Amino acid sequence: MKKALLATAFVPLIVGGCAGVEPKETLTETLETGGALKPEHQHINLEKAHLFFDINPEKREVKGKTELVLSVTEKQSDFLIDFDNNYQISTLFINGRETKDYTHELGEIRFSLEQPIAADEEVKVVIEYKGQPHVAINPPWDGGYVWDETENGKAWIATAVQGEGCDLIWPCIDHPTFEAKQTDIVIRVPKGLVAASNGKLIESSEGDDWSQYHWRSEQPQNNYGIALNVGPYEVLKDTYQSRYGHEYPLVFYYLEGKKAEAEKLFNEFSEQLDFYEDVIGPYPFYAEKMGVVETPHLGMEHQTINAYGQEYKAGKYNFDWLLHHELAHEWFGNQVTNTDWDHMWLHEGFGAYMQPLYGQYLHGDFAYHSMMYDSRIGIRNEHPVVSNKPMSEDDVYKADRGPGSDIYQKGAWILHTLRNLIGDDDFFAATRKLVYQTTDPKPGNFEPHFADSQDFIDAVNEQTGEDFTWFFEHYLYTAKLPELVGEQKGSQLSLHWKTFNEAAFELPVEVQVGDTISTVVVGKTPVQVELPTTDAHYVLDPLHKILKQEDYLDAYAKEQPQ
Repeated sequence: MKKALLATAFVPLIVGGCAGVEPKETLTETLETGGALKPEHQHINLEKAHLFFDINPEKREVKGKTELVLSVTEKQSDFLIDFDNNYQISTLFINGRETKDYTHELGEIRFSLEQPIAADEEVKVVIEYKGQPHVAINPPWDGGYVWDETENGKAWIATAVQGEGCDLIWPCIDHPTFEAKQTDIVIRVPKGLVAASNGKLIESSEGDDWSQYHWRSEQPQNNYGIALNVGPYEVLKDTYQSRYGHEYPLVFYYLEGKKAEAEKLFNEFSEQLDFYEDVIGPYPFYAEKMGVVETPHLGMEHQTINAYGQEYKAGKYNFDWLLHHELAHEWFGNQVTNTDWDHMWLHEGFGAYMQPLYGQYLHGDFAYHSMMYDSRIGIRNEHPVVSNKPMSEDDVYKADRGPGSDIYQKGAWILHTLRNLIGDDDFFAATRKLVYQTTDPKPGNFEPHFADSQDFIDAVNEQTGEDFTWFFEHYLYTAKLPELVGEQKGSQLSLHWKTFNEAAFELPVEVQVGDTISTVVVGKTPVQVELPTTDAHYVLDPLHKILKQEDYLDAYAKEQPQ
């Protein structure tokens, strides 16, 4: 979830300033994430990351040590690691030897090896640093550290960096395709606080005035999904019995004093997992945990430790939409990750579509259509959902530069239209192929991977045995929507599609006359429908199965406050 998500559905949380603390302004270069791969990043892989954080809430300061193991696919001597200049590097080691021969400017650490390493060889980089990190003013829409306090005056800290990138909190390669194959996260905090993070808790220890928590993820981990969560947490635990024959832990870190509210929300964990495992497939990170942590910001899809900050507000469809949306990202975002921000609709379009599907799962078609109608009002159609060129996060999320919130609502409506076109069996099989790279996922036969929009198109084509490239040409790669044109002369109704892409376009359209609904295949060339009388009342697409231009909805949307 990020800044574009259904902005009218919640109120952003503002984090107040701290007297006497004036963090440096973070560079524009650091606040951009993704985009075209830099030359130094084109032939390397991140094998392991070991991250140590010593957090001082009083000073809003972090001392850290990061160990990265990088491998190369061809000979290389020049390396670049992204890291915010709010931090000061004290020492840097390359393959065990300290070096002063590096630069840390414009959010980039650059160094060169005395001798290049060959393909399949590794280099180990250790960076020790300290500093006052970038403060998130309006998280999670503005990323960084969130320094807050509970009602009892205890430190409550979180990170959320999807929009600005991992380099705000640790030295990394700030592109979505760089996921460490194994990540260790060690967090030291003042005694009395708890630190929750990604993966499995390996051990916890204490000193005179500190507590330390060691977390490990042995599966590829989204770099922006690495999260630090610190507070006076209490913990709810349970075990989920999967329909696939295994079990895994459910964990909820909640603030002290919130037990009753936490228990009510915790009951939804297994209910929502029932839906996802039934409709999509196995929970991907069963070897670690399904975890949630209460945060001082609204929420974010941090792998195995999703952030939750909706204050336990009741949902009108009898489920917590935020919990459900962030959980969706364990499949759409963490199990399958986009190769570039340009394909972010694979995360957010699918993630947003899961809530209407869950409404249908719980309450039937009424809830589904109500939720879809609400989301339809927010579609803007000013930029294509996918541009087919490398994009930064800002290029996608900022409405003046890219699709913005359309990756959510329009993405969901594209999926709704496709589902109605090809049917549930093929739609969900293609979805599973996107997520797991197989239509028959079972624990042990899949692992996290990267995908782009073409991978989903290929999955649809393979599953249906037809070529639906034309469908995506109109809906993904074209900003304006197809317009269904109906003209009546006497008892003859003429129908055709007006489109803004040269590709063929032919969709079945339902026409309701009285109590009778018939289906007519409509293309760009007009087709004729015989009405029973010259004054017969008809409704086109009465169940709104198709995403199309709707002037009345656009007019209503423009009148709503932004």
